[in-house]
Amino acid sequence: MARRDDDPVDLGPNHPDSIASNESDSKHSEKKKSKRPANTAFRQQRLKAWQDAPTTSFASMPPENVEMQFKSSGNGSNKASAMWMRKTVTVAYDGVPVPGNVQQCSLQFDIPDDMGPPVLFYYHLTNFYQNHRRYVNSFYDKQLKGDVFDSGSVHDSNCDPLRLNATGAPYYPCGLIANSLFNDTFTNPVLLNVQDGSNDNETYVMQSKNNIAWSSDKALYGNFPASMNYSDVAPPPNWINRYPHGYTETNPPPNFAEDEPFMVWMRTAGLPTFSKLAQRNDTAPMHRGTYQIDILHFFPVDEFHGTKSIIISTRTVMGGRNNFLGIAYLVVGGICVFLGVVFTVTHMVKPRKLGDHTYLSWNNAPSASRQVAATGAGSASVMASGRDLSGSGA
Repeated sequence: MARRDDDPVDLGPNHPDSIASNESDSKHSEKKKSKRPANTAFRQQRLKAWQDAPTTSFASMPPENVEMQFKSSGNGSNKASAMWMRKTVTVAYDGVPVPGNVQQCSLQFDIPDDMGPPVLFYYHLTNFYQNHRRYVNSFYDKQLKGDVFDSGSVHDSNCDPLRLNATGAPYYPCGLIANSLFNDTFTNPVLLNVQDGSNDNETYVMQSKNNIAWSSDKALYGNFPASMNYSDVAPPPNWINRYPHGYTETNPPPNFAEDEPFMVWMRTAGLPTFSKLAQRNDTAPMHRGTYQIDILHFFPVDEFHGTKSIIISTRTVMGGRNNFLGIAYLVVGGICVFLGVVFTVTHMVKPRKLGDHTYLSWNNAPSASRQVAATGAGSASVMASGRDLSGSGA
């Protein structure tokens, strides 16, 4: 039968213009776009590798080395810390009453060795929680910075509960931190037994209160605003001994930009036991001997069941005294000694065969349960594919 020109032509499945050919091409292009890594040893992480199996003798070597290093470091740090002499005396400050209902305590202490400059004088408090949420937020930063303020701005600040007094005048400074300022006073230490045999006592001048605050803290404080009057503000309740008649021309409010003891106190401590730098001497050494300091008691500690004491210290190449590092080194060294003994005894009592390859995972035959689980997983995958393998074809 002759074919007419307008009859459709059967191109066949292999013809480039056939529908089947287009489908196969599209499937082939989809395969190329797959993100599956190539089936190579590098891409599939099948490269040959060597993994060591440390023996007991080899595994016990690192703890012994760490033991020697940490024990030597611990002993060295303790010796360095011993050069930093510290004398801490906790007292109740129940001294002889002085005029004005203020108690005075005369404290004597011994310094066994000379202390080179700088000599640092700290006061030490216990059980005083400066990190309390209500306490640590109770201040007005703009007031401390020297900005102009009034009763309204102080009332809206975070200085609760010490914002305004009974007459409505704002406290300067307001807040709990400033009100609880540590205000005990200390005289210069007096050397009672001068080494040269002189009968005169030697006074060690330690009244320098400069450079005791952080330089970053100094930028946060300013002077009392010049446009304000002293009568517009009131001192905090606990400052009554310092300003019994309020702020006056003869007894003006403090200059916070230069009051470094105030800056030190305003930087709250994170723990209830802390020390704060009160004064220092950066030039003269403090010779060994017996010293006496007279302390005027203004800061009560019985109300919060705490204690207060003084610390006189200096600096060394290892920094300030801190026994934690030396103790930590000794503890780690002791743990390494214990582990070394355990490993050695274990190796002697029940040694393991050196280089035993039977412990390698690929040398162990799979258990029957694992084989059954693997067979079940294979059958499940076959059934999930939707193919019926009961027959062998059409």
